[in-house]
Amino acid sequence: MISTVVWGTGNVGRAAIRAVEAHPALKLAHVLVHDPGKVGRDAGDLAGTGRDLGVAATDDIDAVLATAPGAVVYAASGDIRPDEALADITRAVRTGAVVVTPALYALYDQRGAPPELREPVLAAVADGGGSLFVSGVDPGWGNDVLPLLISGLGTTVDVIRCQEIFDYSTYDQPDSVRHLIGMGHPMEYEPLMLAASVPTMVWGGQIRLMARALGVELDDIRETMARRPLETTVTTRTMGEFEAGTQGAVRFEVQGIVEGEPRIVIEHITRIHPSCAPDWPSPPDGAGAHRVIIEGRPRIEVTVEATDEDENRSAGGNATAVGRLVNAIDWLVDAEPGLYDALDVPLRPAAGRLGRKQP
Repeated sequence: MISTVVWGTGNVGRAAIRAVEAHPALKLAHVLVHDPGKVGRDAGDLAGTGRDLGVAATDDIDAVLATAPGAVVYAASGDIRPDEALADITRAVRTGAVVVTPALYALYDQRGAPPELREPVLAAVADGGGSLFVSGVDPGWGNDVLPLLISGLGTTVDVIRCQEIFDYSTYDQPDSVRHLIGMGHPMEYEPLMLAASVPTMVWGGQIRLMARALGVELDDIRETMARRPLETTVTTRTMGEFEAGTQGAVRFEVQGIVEGEPRIVIEHITRIHPSCAPDWPSPPDGAGAHRVIIEGRPRIEVTVEATDEDENRSAGGNATAVGRLVNAIDWLVDAEPGLYDALDVPLRPAAGRLGRKQP
């Protein structure tokens, strides 16, 4: 059994606790928290399993890492604290642990990551013998292993399009939804996530990963952006009111240009309410989905819908991101120490888990 730490118990961390507990090769050894109010609480309580797991949360990072765990699931956010996240992650890698995380977008395509991110990780690997694998859902499996798998069913491929289509009122992260993405702000507000070059910073690595797997050279990576205001004030269940005239929907593309044409495209269509931008593509049930479209012969379209935590679609997405990471831990433990990406780490069947009781 691989001794495993879950570091962080927010939206991703809750799912990580459940995934580690369910995995036959892993043993949940410690849970690290930042909030003093969570210290001492049982991991099962924090993860909503309905039963105690016998692991009390702690904020003593030094003590936990001193136990030399086999793996660390780093579930703390890196969106607005990338330097702190990198320091935490390299610290864990330096202990010799396999670390998996969705926290640092630039390391999804680790070969193309900037030196200021890549070099500290490689130094930590050399010092301690640990490993790092960074992935998620979108960016993540929704625009690397899934589209590449589906492309292999085609005879000819003209365009690969990966879509995330979501009602963000189901996404329980008000700071990110309102401030990073701009929902509910006046249209003149400039959200950080939508600023020029930021979508490429986040999703460009996925474009490069797919291009590498497909054996094509990119001419360029380009962006398109469109925003729409709410026509009426709406009230959401999780994040309250969003006023008419404020940003209610966003649509952007990150395009991989091959021989002058957009051939590898990652598209996001995000709303705070289904009434906004009704002419844009919608998910089958209005809540959210990830879709891959292979334009070619034959034309192939695959839509993935995941739900978790009382049928919440965003929680389902988080759970699949966690599944991709946690299910890679035993493979990474057996592999050589290093810095890995999605093309290195296989997506494997759920061996040993069919019919296994869920935590």
